[in-house]
Amino acid sequence: MLNFRFVFPAAAGALLFASGCNAGMTTTPQMPQTAAATAAQPEESAGITPNFSVLKQLKHLVVIGSTVDPVNGAQNPYGLTVAPITAGKLSAGDLVICNFNGKSNVQGTGHDIVALHPVEGAKPAHVSQNKALIGCDALALAPDDTIWASAMVANDNPVLDSNGKLITNISGKPFNQPWGQAFAAPKSGPPAFYETNAGDGSVVRVNLGSTFTYDVIATGFPVNHGKPGTALAPSGLAYDAKLDTLYFADGDNNTVVALKDVSRIPAGGVKAKDHGMKFTGPSASDARVVVAGAPLNGPISTALLPNGNLVVGNTLDPAGKNLILEIATKDDKVIEIRNVDKGAAGAIFGMTVTGTSAADAKVYFNDDNANQVEMLER
Repeated sequence: MLNFRFVFPAAAGALLFASGCNAGMTTTPQMPQTAAATAAQPEESAGITPNFSVLKQLKHLVVIGSTVDPVNGAQNPYGLTVAPITAGKLSAGDLVICNFNGKSNVQGTGHDIVALHPVEGAKPAHVSQNKALIGCDALALAPDDTIWASAMVANDNPVLDSNGKLITNISGKPFNQPWGQAFAAPKSGPPAFYETNAGDGSVVRVNLGSTFTYDVIATGFPVNHGKPGTALAPSGLAYDAKLDTLYFADGDNNTVVALKDVSRIPAGGVKAKDHGMKFTGPSASDARVVVAGAPLNGPISTALLPNGNLVVGNTLDPAGKNLILEIATKDDKVIEIRNVDKGAAGAIFGMTVTGTSAADAKVYFNDDNANQVEMLER
């Protein structure tokens, strides 16, 4: 066990739905609005119904800015999350991104983190560059802005402070080509990080405290054993604190899966079988397939909307589209589909959401065709 302690500001968790770079950045960041600051909208009461679509209300597409690292030219953004507070190089509300490719654009050679203020035309600021980040594909921030990363090629789980300095690097079992990352603070019980593996289709809980330990809570989810840039496996983790439920996409069998009461699932609690469509184990009843099959096609990213629905990004499409889908988690069906890029298919990696209602929700996503973060808003 490693000695490790976090300082978690009590109010910070309210800003996160997934999960300041001041140098060279002068634009004042727009903070996610609180519930008290948001006027009630007619859609809000409808937002609790299963088939109400938040995505349908978001008519405007805004380009936030380039994700190309200004120091080393790394590109192909995968991981995307939001800084909950101002600390180190991060300002509250900043978009924090890791690049999967290096300057040469070879798959899985990127090893850096950048940040953008969440405003149109923002410029990227360099946060970190470290070999422990090679093949970085997912990020999650603790409430104190500590950065947790999944690095597929380095095959580790580096932890960095808000200045981008490596604190510790978790490697070895149970990490096996890390492919997803999420922070979870349940209403009762200690906080944790969740990580998924592209090597073996497992879900790992990292239990936090003065020390941290690991529980492999679920195993057997489908993977394609793809090389960097082609891997399909459990990814795109999103956590709903109200329900203590962890969601993730699996691009190998085109599903979205939910693990309810996830903070109480023990090691070995869920075992997927029949290509991830059925479950055994002592916590089998806590696992369910939310949606399976078309229009899901190589999904790799998800984010939680304020009403509890999910947005999911496809990476494959026979028609060459880049689709974001909204899934109503209360009745397990796709209720909205949006093509957000008319370029080559496979551009949508990394998603995060801010806002407290349908009225102020914003969906941010990485567009790898353009190496930039884009946003959908009302």
